[in-house]
Amino acid sequence: MKVALSIIILNYNTKKITLEAVKSIEKSYPKETQSGEYEVIVADNASPDGSLSFLSEYKKQTKIKSFEVYDNKKNLGFAAGNNKAVPFALGRYILFLNPDTLMQPVTLPYMIKFLDSHPRAGAASCKIISPQGKLDHNCLRGFPTPWNAFCHFSGLGKIFPKIPLFAGYMQTGWRNIDKLQEADAIEGAFIMLPRSVGEEIGWWDEDYFFYGEDLQLCFDIRKAGYKIYYVPQVSIIHYSGVSSGIKKESQEITTADREIKMKVQGWRFDAMRIFYKKNYSRKYPKIFNRLVYNGIAYLQKKNLRKLK
Repeated sequence: MKVALSIIILNYNTKKITLEAVKSIEKSYPKETQSGEYEVIVADNASPDGSLSFLSEYKKQTKIKSFEVYDNKKNLGFAAGNNKAVPFALGRYILFLNPDTLMQPVTLPYMIKFLDSHPRAGAASCKIISPQGKLDHNCLRGFPTPWNAFCHFSGLGKIFPKIPLFAGYMQTGWRNIDKLQEADAIEGAFIMLPRSVGEEIGWWDEDYFFYGEDLQLCFDIRKAGYKIYYVPQVSIIHYSGVSSGIKKESQEITTADREIKMKVQGWRFDAMRIFYKKNYSRKYPKIFNRLVYNGIAYLQKKNLRKLK
């Protein structure tokens, strides 16, 4: 079977939300388009909520011609969990899609045609909207350089959101969010990339367990000489943080208990350390690196206190 697009959804303890994501794809993307066939692959990270059997049961009634559910056997985290599903994918394009999303009409065919017409594109994402209709600011970002990170966590970025010098991480305050444009980084909730690019960079960096892996993926793609695009002509809805439980906008529907929230905060700040060490630590003196790591430790303690 000729496959234009393989959609990979990593599931952990979100069976009903994942099912809604699959149904939204089913409704918005016909079996056949001018771009060819598509497939949906759900990889389950050993969810304790019965996700594997629940989602496998849906295979009997779905109208999606190719719908598969795979058991990752254990909780591998986001990067490794997605990588585990890649060998089963047949598409020339791979879409990594969060389970807490709802696909909008024409989004997938439009994105395929966009990548077809941009051969130097290493990855692309659409406009990502919250259920309340607000822009998910993570869909168009800069990299967390030491200066960008300082401005972001000190609040300077919020005070001066329209000044690139201070809002270099969250760039949606000064960029035209309705304009097609190149981006430093896009959000892991929706990342579509050519298979050839993923194979060249080695897909997701498995040093990351949860959080930060999308920034590293974008960093690696740009380092390899490809462009990353933000395509606001089409969109998805993203609930954000259903699995992690640390986002305000999804507190009412999150599946995470307090223990998971504590772990997620640990993974989040570990990701900051990993990203800095991999990409920036060699550019600065040891004393500066120590200040950065101390700053991350301070932020971690501050956020953990909020959960107690």
